[in-house]
Amino acid sequence: MISTIRTEHRPKSRLLAGLGALTALALLPAVPATAAAAPVSDTVHRAAAQASPRAVTPAERRTADYLASLQGSPERLKAFFKALPKGGDLHNHLSGAATTEYLIKLAIERGLCIDATMTAVAPPCGAGTRPASDARTDTAFRQQIVRAWSMQDFPADQSGHDHFFDTFGKFSLATWDRGKLLAEVADTAVEQNQFYLETMVTPASDSTKKLADTVGYDTDLAAFHRKLLAGGQLDRVVNEAVQEADAADAQFRETAHCDTPRPDPGCRLPVRWISQVSRGSTPARVFTQIAVGMRLAERDPRFVAVNLVQPEDGESALSNYSLQMRMLKYLRGQYPGAHLTLHAGELAPGLVKPEDLTYHINEAVRVAGAERIGHGVDLVHEDDWRQLARTMARRKVAVEVPFSSNKQILGIAGADHPFEAYRHYGVPVVLSTDDPGVSRIDVSHEYQYAAKTYGLSYTELKDLARASLEYAFRDGRSLWATGSTPSGYRLVPACRSDRPGTTHPSPRCSRYLSASPKAATQWRQETAFAAFERDHGGRG
Repeated sequence: MISTIRTEHRPKSRLLAGLGALTALALLPAVPATAAAAPVSDTVHRAAAQASPRAVTPAERRTADYLASLQGSPERLKAFFKALPKGGDLHNHLSGAATTEYLIKLAIERGLCIDATMTAVAPPCGAGTRPASDARTDTAFRQQIVRAWSMQDFPADQSGHDHFFDTFGKFSLATWDRGKLLAEVADTAVEQNQFYLETMVTPASDSTKKLADTVGYDTDLAAFHRKLLAGGQLDRVVNEAVQEADAADAQFRETAHCDTPRPDPGCRLPVRWISQVSRGSTPARVFTQIAVGMRLAERDPRFVAVNLVQPEDGESALSNYSLQMRMLKYLRGQYPGAHLTLHAGELAPGLVKPEDLTYHINEAVRVAGAERIGHGVDLVHEDDWRQLARTMARRKVAVEVPFSSNKQILGIAGADHPFEAYRHYGVPVVLSTDDPGVSRIDVSHEYQYAAKTYGLSYTELKDLARASLEYAFRDGRSLWATGSTPSGYRLVPACRSDRPGTTHPSPRCSRYLSASPKAATQWRQETAFAAFERDHGGRG
C-alpha cells in the first residue's frame, strides 16, 4: 500500500522563545526619502509596483472598492475570500490535507483502534486501546483524537513543530485509501474555487526501500544508478507505482461518483501527483526514491515532479543535505522530463545551529536546480541572500508559501516572514496550504491572512492566484505572453483580441486553448474572475 507518512523519528527540537531573527523588511535596501514616512508594507508594495507595473481595469477597481467596504464585517469578508478564484494548490500533502473528521471516518471504516497515545493501530482492539468507532458517540474521545491528529487547540507555549509532525504517525493507518482521500481533498479544492491541484504521495514505498537495501549504496552515483536499473529492477518498482495510481484512480472515481449522472465537484478538478522522498532515510533509500519518482514522472503523465519531505532539521536530513542536492542534480540529468520542487529553508533560528540556516535554499536552487521552493522561510539568513533572491527572480523559481504551517511549525509570521522580501525582489510567490487538515485551515484562510497582514490589494490577490497556475507543472504553454509575469499578465497573441475570461473565445484563441491544458485551466480561472468581479463590483 501507499505510505503517506510525512515524518519519522527526529530530535525533539524546540524553538527558542522570541526567535532572534532579523525581519526581512529590516534588511531590505533603503527606500527613497520621499517614501520614508509611509508604513513599511506600503513602501515595499510601492517598490514592487514600480518594478512591475500592473494596469488596473475598471472591474478590478470596483471590486477593490467593494472589498474595502467589507472591513469590519467578518462574515462578509469570509464569504468574499471563499468566492475569490484562487488558482491551484501546488504545495499539498495528501495525507495531511484531508480533514481530521474525514480521517476519523476512514479509521472507523477500516475497523481501526486508538491506543493511549491517540495513535490509530490495527485491530483487534486489545488492552489499552479503544475502537475508533467509539468516536461516533463519545464526544470527549472524538475531541481527543482531533487534538492529537491536528493543531486544534494546541497550546502556544508548547512545541508546535513536534506536535505538527507527530500527527502523521498517529493517523497514518487511516490514510491508506489514496482514492478516498483524493475525493475529499478535490471536492474541497473545487468548493474553495480552485482549478488545479498538485498533491504529494509516496509511490511504491515498501518496494522502493527493499530495492535500495538489496542493491546497497554506492558513493559513485552513476554506478549506483546503473545497479538500480540492472535487470529491470527499477522499472518493476515504477510499474508497481503505476498500478497503485490506477487503483487510486478507480477508487477516486467510485468514491466521487464520477461515472454517474451526479458526479461530485472534485471529478472535474485536474490533479497531478508529486512523488515524496523521505529525506530522513539512508542515502541509498533517498537516491532510490528520487530515481523512482523521476522515472515515474517521465513515464506516467499523472506524475509531474519529485519533492523531499520530512523535517529539514532532522539529524539525517541536516547531515546529508548537500549530498541529497548532488543526488538530485545527477538524476535530473538522467531524467530531464521530471520537474523538481523542494522543501528548502523550512527552518528558523533556535531550531538548528546558525550555520545550518545559511545554505539550504541556495543549494536547492543552485545545485539541485529546483524549479520551485517550498516554504523558504530562512531566506534572510542564507549567505548573500539578496543575490539568491535576484537569482530566483531571474530564473522564475517560485516560492510556495503556506502561512499557517509556517506559524504553527516555526513560529514565523507577519513581519518575521520573508513574504514581502521575496516580492520586493520579484521572486514569484504562490499561496498554498501544505497540510490544511492538520492546520485546520483552508486556502481561503491563507488568502485572507495575506490580505490582512500585508495590506494586499485586490489586484495583488488576483495575481497571486494567477501565479499559482503560471508556475504549476501543468502541460502546455501559458495563457500569458512570455516575460509578462509578474509585470502585467499580457495575453498571448492568439488570444490578445479576446477579453480575458469571455465565455466564447475567438476561433484562434479556442485552438490555442484546446492545444494547451495549462492555458485552458488559466482561461477557466479568468472566466471565473470575470464573473466574480461582476458579482462583487458590478458592471459600472
